[in-house]
Formats: sequence, C-alpha cells, structure tokens
Amino acid sequence: MTLRVPRVVQAAVAIFTLFTFLVLAPALHAETERHHALSLIGKPKYGPDFTHFKYVNPDAPKGGKVRMSATGTFDSLNPFILKGTPAAGTGFIYDQLMDSSFDEPSTGYGLIAEWVTYPDDFSSATFKLRDEARWHDGKPITPEDVIFSMTALKKGHPFYAQYYKNVSKVEKTGDREVTFHFDVKDNRELPMIVGELTVLPKHYWTGKDANGEPRDIGKTTLEPPLGSGAYRIKDVNAGRSITLERVNDYWAKKLPVKVGQDNFDEIRFDYFRDSTVAFEAFKADKLDYYRDTSAKNWATAYDFKAAKNKWVKRDRIELKRGQPMQAFVLNTRRDKFKDPRVRRAFNYAFDFEWAKKNLFYDQYERTSSYFQNTELASSGLPEGRELEILNEVKDQIPPEVFTKPYTNPKTDGSGRMRGNLRKATKLFNEAGWVVKDRKLVNKKTGEQMSADFLLVSPLFERIVQPYMRNLERLGIKTSLRVVDVPQYRRRLDTFDFDIVVSSFPQSQSPGNEQRDFWGSAAADKDGSRNLIGIKDPAVDKLIDKIIFADDRAELVAATHALDRVLLWNNYVVPQWYIPYARVAYWDRFGRPEQLPSQSVGFPTVWWWDDASASKLASVK
Repeated sequence: MTLRVPRVVQAAVAIFTLFTFLVLAPALHAETERHHALSLIGKPKYGPDFTHFKYVNPDAPKGGKVRMSATGTFDSLNPFILKGTPAAGTGFIYDQLMDSSFDEPSTGYGLIAEWVTYPDDFSSATFKLRDEARWHDGKPITPEDVIFSMTALKKGHPFYAQYYKNVSKVEKTGDREVTFHFDVKDNRELPMIVGELTVLPKHYWTGKDANGEPRDIGKTTLEPPLGSGAYRIKDVNAGRSITLERVNDYWAKKLPVKVGQDNFDEIRFDYFRDSTVAFEAFKADKLDYYRDTSAKNWATAYDFKAAKNKWVKRDRIELKRGQPMQAFVLNTRRDKFKDPRVRRAFNYAFDFEWAKKNLFYDQYERTSSYFQNTELASSGLPEGRELEILNEVKDQIPPEVFTKPYTNPKTDGSGRMRGNLRKATKLFNEAGWVVKDRKLVNKKTGEQMSADFLLVSPLFERIVQPYMRNLERLGIKTSLRVVDVPQYRRRLDTFDFDIVVSSFPQSQSPGNEQRDFWGSAAADKDGSRNLIGIKDPAVDKLIDKIIFADDRAELVAATHALDRVLLWNNYVVPQWYIPYARVAYWDRFGRPEQLPSQSVGFPTVWWWDDASASKLASVK
C-alpha cells in the first residue's frame, strides 16, 4: 500500500530541504573542506597538486658544508622558554604543522599536517597529521605531541602565551586528527597561526635524559633535543659553536613543500664577540657566508684580495616585503619619557640627513611607518573606513591624527641643526623641562634629564655618539653602554633600560602578534615585545579591529589607523631601512636562478657547487 503524504507535509519537507541546501550546506561544506594551504591575503599561489615551489631547484645536489656566524654566546638548546640564551640554528631540527612559502606573504602549506578544516565562524581548526610524519627516533608524530606542544609553549614563554591566547582547548578528535578550539569567533587568522605551531616530542620531554634524570621543557639544557626536521644537532661546543647535520632519511624530503631544499650536509654556526670580528673571520675564509648589515662596511671594506679576485661574491638582493620599524626605543615605563612631547623632542635631536650622508653612504631611507614598504602603511589624512575607525577612539588619541600626515623632523644634512634643537627645547619647556646652568631639568623636581643608551653591537656607537652630542647641546646628560648578548637579552626581557635600538618586524597580514608589540596586557610581562611599555586603551581597541577584521579591506583600514596612532604618540625615534639584503659569500655555492621575493633563502634553497668549490680551491 502506498502511503499518501499530505501536501502540507510535502511542502514542509520541501521548505526544510531548501533551507538545508541554502543555509546549512555551505556551513557543512566549510567545516569539511580540506585545505592543503592557508593564506591571509588571497588564494594560495600553489594548488593541491603542486610538485615543488617555483623558487627552488628540484634537482639541487646534496652535499657540502656551510659555515655561518652568530654573535655573542649561548647556554641552551631550548629556544622555547624565557630562560637562557638559545643557540642559533635550533629551528632547523623542528617541523611545524604548516610550512611557510618564501615567495608569498602570510601563506602556509601543509607539512606535518596533510590538511586543515575550519567552520565559517573560525571558531576552531582541525588538522589531519600525515601518516608518514616521524621523529628522528622513528616514532610517529601524534595528536598528543601537538597538544603537549601548545601547552608547553604557552607556559614556557610570554610571547607564545600572548600569540596563542585565544586557543582555549586542544583535543584529539581522530586517530590522526587534532582540533584547536578558540574562545572567540570570526578571527580569520587563528587557523593560520596555529598552523605555525612548532611540534615537540612529548615522549622525549616527559622522559629521562642519559643520566636517568627527568627532562623538563621549562628549563635550559645543552642536551641535543629530539626533533623531526631536515637537520639534527651533531655537535655542540657550549657558547662557541653548534653544528647541524642533514637527516638522510628525513620523512618529509619528498613532500612538495620540501623538494629542492635543505641541501647542505652540514650547517655550522660559529660564535663571535661582534660583527667586526665575524667579518674578519669571513675575510680569512673561516666563514662561507656573511649578511652585511653595515653601510660603511659594504661601501669600504671589500678591498681585500679574495673580493678583488672575485673569489668572494657580493649581491644586493631585492626583497619585496615589508620593512620593520627600526628605531631608538624610549622606555615609557620611565617617568621622564611618559610625555609624548618629550619623545617628539628626542626625534628633533636626531639628524638623520647628516647621518645618511656621512655615516650611511646614502644607502638608507628614513622609516616613517610601522608597516614600511607595504600597503598597510598610513599616508596622507585618514578617510573612508579608516576615518570611521579612528572616530571611535577620537577622544583617546592625539588630535594631529586627524589634521596632519605624520612626518619625521628633517635637516639639510649639513650638521647645523639649530632650528630643530630650538623646536626640541620648546617641546621640553611645554612638558615641564627647562634649562638651568646649561642643564635640562624638571621644573618641579630639579632632576636633570638623562638618556642612557644600551647597545649590544659596538657598530652602533658611531651612530649613537653624534646623536648623544646633539642631546647634550640640549642640556641632557647622556651615557652609552655596550653589553654582551646574554646581559642585553636579560635587560630587555625585564625592561631594564632607558633607550635601546630595536626593530618590530611585521607580516603583510598583522594579527595576534600586535598584542605582544603594543598591547596593555604585554606591557608588564617579562619577555614580551612591548619594549616601549604601551598601555593605551585606544591602541588595544585598534589591535582588536585588526584581529577581528572581516576581510582584507577592513584589515588594511584598521592597520592604517593603528600605524597613524602609534606614530603620532611618538613612542620611538624612527631610524632607517633598505628594501634589499646585502650578502657576501665565497664562490662555492649554487642558487636558484630566481630567488624568492620574501627571503634570501640561504641556506635553505642554495646548494654546494662542487665545480665552483674545486675551481676556488685551485686558485687560492
């Protein structure tokens, strides 16, 4: 017998079916769509069937040894905690859930993770781990390792605690699946940043060392840790050198994200007191590769025999990426630097144009944005959506934000800067500082204004000293101290400084890391990157606007707004930038014909060239 369904029921079923198709189906599709890659800027450049990145040589030979430099010293092989000074190169021994692309900003491709899914509201992200993913001891990488890693990193370092702040729960949701739950919705960056998670071996860190003592990931160690990456630690000379060796049976070497990469048999980092000593070692062929950060060195120091004979090559490699805000950072935790007029006065005392001509050989341009060289940099006056965002915090930000494009003070480069110093003096007076007996003193307390510069590189002395002389002309007492790397790091981690030289690198898709740079919650957390000590509700609101931006246009508008507010608060004295890298290397290497746009790619995509190395050996 055929059951007759009433028309009203048929209609209800049809409506429900249509509702399911139009409303529920897209959500279900988003939840189950498996992404081989994630991008915060657009569609990933490489599809799911790509065989290798275009900027690599898939047939690059394996072999050779490369010697590189590091500055200072080290006392730990654990880079995931605030304690100690970690050795260079430890990142080579670990893999992440997803691996970045060197020719795309803010894009990651599956490495340990085969794919990732997430719902439309970005409230969670599920990663499927590759069946072949292995630790160097042959054991599989598991969801338990991922869960352990997130917990350990958030506990071990304030940066990770802030970066992964919105990860509320991590759980195993399948034999090879792990799901991250977030305590907020509509933050489109969260699946991407948890994909950057460095995965650590739970069984190793909860086990015992060679002496039978329990390991503790919260402590420093010089025991070479277990990893899963293309390299393992071969040899450690505490504080002096670390050597990594290529893992021949590396589990991921045939994956598209790794083909043509990790070509050197050994990578060695030798430690030097400073870059001057390191450069002498490079000239003496004790190092193979040197990233030159000194304009003077680049212009004047390559007159030695190997460079003249072309045994040493030099390249300026253009980088199509944002440039960090490098600056003199004024610690606003100090009462004397709390007034923005004081901080602006310090900018008037810095003669960049003179330094460019006399110290930098015209190689640098002045930095005028926290997002220099990108579409995220503010310019002109705010308008459109940016203006709407700024109006929401209008009563909490400098009025100049709405009336003047930010510019740095300028001089004619002659070294005669009386005009700028007069303007600096006026700002100091407005802030309650006056000159008495050639000393700039506080009207109320009589305390002399002082500026203590803390440096880690002696190369900066030649730049800071002319600046100090200008400050002294204003009646400011100045001093300069160069310290070793461990002491410098300790003082930065505890914010024990007046003024330091630092930089704030940015991606082209800013997000959670902005909290660590400028957020109020980070200001009092040792080890955070909020070196300035910013505690500003308006800045916090603008950071949230960036983090929860619905699309690229909203993100750009919110970042313009934040950039403009940071600039007009005069938190730093901006320095300079160049949109390229200066590299020098002995002629023993091959490299792809077209290097990636976002990185020099050394040593990852370069390789040892036997023919060039043999030719060099024959003529030296």
